[in-house]
Amino acid sequence: MITWLRACGGPAVDALYLSGMHAAVEAVKVQRTTMNESVIVDDLLVTEEPLEVRLGHGPEEARTELRMSVTMRAPGHDNELALGFLFSEGLIDDIAQVLRVVTCKNVKPEELGNVVRVELHPSVEVDPGKWQRNTYTTSSCGVCGKTSIDAVNVTCTRPTGVVPDIDHALITSFPERMRAAQTIFKHTGGIHAAALFNTAGDLLVLREDIGRHNAVDKVIGALLEAALTTEGTVMVVSGRAGFELVQKCAVAGIPMMISVGAPSTLAVQLARERGMRLIGFARDGRYNDYTAVK
Repeated sequence: MITWLRACGGPAVDALYLSGMHAAVEAVKVQRTTMNESVIVDDLLVTEEPLEVRLGHGPEEARTELRMSVTMRAPGHDNELALGFLFSEGLIDDIAQVLRVVTCKNVKPEELGNVVRVELHPSVEVDPGKWQRNTYTTSSCGVCGKTSIDAVNVTCTRPTGVVPDIDHALITSFPERMRAAQTIFKHTGGIHAAALFNTAGDLLVLREDIGRHNAVDKVIGALLEAALTTEGTVMVVSGRAGFELVQKCAVAGIPMMISVGAPSTLAVQLARERGMRLIGFARDGRYNDYTAVK
């Protein structure tokens, strides 16, 4: 597959590669049909595989492993995904609590490359029951709005900061700027993206993933690894603005979020309560500001 992609795609496709045995795309044969003909052609699909996140915790002489989560993702930036998930779900609150993130080698053959272990500092106390309840609560699955937002407020250790003052032209340009930087989307048309910009319109971090929440977690993980500030930043997402995405931005202290789709009622409620600016339907030169009116 790698030989075919390099020969077919050239330098642009080279940017799609990930280390090890995984690639972000896979070549397949498809039958393409038009009004006049059907032909067999080569196509590229986004790779989708599970990633299991495990935690190593406890004293150095007696480490314990806790299996935290399995998510379907596009392989790549897995360390960032694990860190961003743990942070945005309130399971860690500082990168200093993490000793390292490693890809597990002692696993089943089919799991190779799909399991990462986050080693926590021995001083971090882990209560598996509490952590499982926390993840459930902040996921907004089957719980009321007040409970969900209260849980987010408890885990928000970073202030939201001042909402950036950005004019109409720059706001409406962000989705186009993000799309222009989406390498995998250009070749497949089947992947989400999250991008962090500053008020000058500079792209700071962009990550693509099969899951919208994973793309946001990868961006947040990249921020943690690079110790970048979220002051005055804008998160742009390719899909709708669900509660879980606004939640992740709130926990990370990102003061503004723009989506090309619609937000949910709970997303708007959380953004207003946290003092964030939430914009939806940012496309074709227009947008809706859901936090301008209380």
